[in-house]
Amino acid sequence: MLFLGEFEHALDAKQRLAVPSELRACLPSDGEDAVFVAAPGPNGFLWLWPEATFAELAKSLGGSLVGDDSLQNFERLVFSQSARTPLDKAGRIRVPDRMLQRFGLAGNIVILGVRDHLELCTPEQWKGERDRLEPATTDVWRKAREALRNRNAG
Repeated sequence: MLFLGEFEHALDAKQRLAVPSELRACLPSDGEDAVFVAAPGPNGFLWLWPEATFAELAKSLGGSLVGDDSLQNFERLVFSQSARTPLDKAGRIRVPDRMLQRFGLAGNIVILGVRDHLELCTPEQWKGERDRLEPATTDVWRKAREALRNRNAG
């Protein structure tokens, strides 16, 4: 599964967000019975993980019964603030009101395909982030290559 692209969609009157068909096509069975997990992302955007991917990531954290404090704090913060958001037959998700409010999402929303997850933000937030990142494109690529080399070496 590889999510790519940038899309702008509006919340409908019932606060549902249409997930673009191009992104739904990346899900098993073209999104039939698909469920996303909405979780706060470290960049201030709302992240949507396919539930199976989110479960794999959660499993890779190991058990928290006797885990260290940092892991327990991370789990408490992320899992308590997450919610299941199933796709309906029309390919829409219903983002909980508390998350829409927390992330300032209303009206038009930008949906970013970011490899294994989606990110939701306002058009203004995305413009600001793009304006911040684009001048540093060369540096961003260099740091990514270094991180991959370090990860593969270790």
